[in-house]
Amino acid sequence: MNRGIKTYKQAFFMKRILHLISSIQAKGSHSIQLGRAIVEKIQEKYPGSPLEELNLVDIDIPHLNPAVLRTFFIPGDQLTEEDKASIRFSDEMVKQLMTADIIVIGAPLYNYTIHTSLKAWIDHITRAGITFGYGENGPVGKVTGKKVYVAMSSGGIYSEGPGKANDFVAPYLHAFLGFLGMTDLTVFRAEGLKVPGVKELAMEKALDSIKID
Repeated sequence: MNRGIKTYKQAFFMKRILHLISSIQAKGSHSIQLGRAIVEKIQEKYPGSPLEELNLVDIDIPHLNPAVLRTFFIPGDQLTEEDKASIRFSDEMVKQLMTADIIVIGAPLYNYTIHTSLKAWIDHITRAGITFGYGENGPVGKVTGKKVYVAMSSGGIYSEGPGKANDFVAPYLHAFLGFLGMTDLTVFRAEGLKVPGVKELAMEKALDSIKID
């Protein structure tokens, strides 16, 4: 009986984790290292939590095209087989997102913003009537009850100082994921990775900063 209660409690506190990778550097990627450290901390807090890790770069995530976009606005019962094939990837990404409790997003800063693979993923999960809608007071996000952690890496320092104005990673993710209903978002930064006098301890500082709510 006690074993059964323990198993039930463990299942109750488990969280389904989705870890998204958008780094083009497979080996030595700081955002991947930071993201996996976040996942490890989550699993320490919620033992037994299942993990799905999706490398958006490796799967060559397709950008939106006219055929796919058109299917977003066709009622499900009116989709042809060709339409279903076009929208299948987007449907899979939305389902994966909706079933996750915690999302960890690896987001290295490239040219002041996110990698195109992550932007393509965002485009595929942005579905009117499914992940967002419109109410009397404007847009309403439907992807609620999620916790999001962002593992951000950058060669320079963008959390403060003159570089802050050029950070289009954290503000963008806060704004757009919030638009979809994911308002509980925390950013952990490995920054200054190319800055002399800072880079030597940058990853250590980033890893030490991880705190799971």
